[in-house]
Amino acid sequence: QVQFVESGGGLVQPGGSLRLSCAASRAIASIYAVGWYRQARGKQRELVASITLSGTVNYLASVKGRFTIARDNGKNTMYLQMTSLKPEDTAVYYCNTDETYGNNNVPWGQGTQVTVSS
Repeated sequence: QVQFVESGGGLVQPGGSLRLSCAASRAIASIYAVGWYRQARGKQRELVASITLSGTVNYLASVKGRFTIARDNGKNTMYLQMTSLKPEDTAVYYCNTDETYGNNNVPWGQGTQVTVSS
């Protein structure tokens, strides 16, 4: 069973940038689709972006053009580059498999807090 550990979150001003990293406990080359999720206080968790082994990417409409997802199978790491951050991007960000392509029942980690505020 793979486990993910998120890092890179923090406090950033509106319009700023952050790069989130996700380290996997085992090879992710065997995972077809990985993704980033986020959950804001009082709201449901939502899929922000995902990427497959074939390079297919999907983004939440509200982050298109601002966020970029990437995966490095050799380093067993995935990333989320976030730019032009907005207060509404404030949430705990998690990495996991993209359940759209099948539920692998991977436990959720602690996530990493992203706070966009002046």
